Amino acid sequence: MTPAEILLLYVAFRLKQFMCDFILQSDWMALTKGMPGPTGYKALLSHTLTHGVGTTIIALIFAPALWWLGPLDLVIHSLVDRLKGMITYQKGWKTTDRWFWWSFGVDQEAHNFTHLAYIVYIVLFLGGVSL
Repeated sequence: MTPAEILLLYVAFRLKQFMCDFILQSDWMALTKGMPGPTGYKALLSHTLTHGVGTTIIALIFAPALWWLGPLDLVIHSLVDRLKGMITYQKGWKTTDRWFWWSFGVDQEAHNFTHLAYIVYIVLFLGGVSL
């Protein structure tokens, strides 16, 4: 891949993260996905399906054979968000608590590193960097 293609791949993952975590995620998803029981899992899956679909689309555009990164992202994103949501819910952290924001930052960085791993894997799968 050329540096420009890698940059485009990076931007695609950043846009996917922004769209799925901020534009497409409803208040119900955001506030409910950490709750115990079926209600929490329904909200979580509703949210993380958007990530799975988004990553599948990116993979199909850049490296169709890696379509399975989408379902993998659904699982990884679900685990990260569920852990963050459960801790936030159990601790009762609100947006006025610094620990809420600390956990939010850790959550976002976990997703960023996951995307970095996908990008590296896609680049290597496609033969590395060509200058």
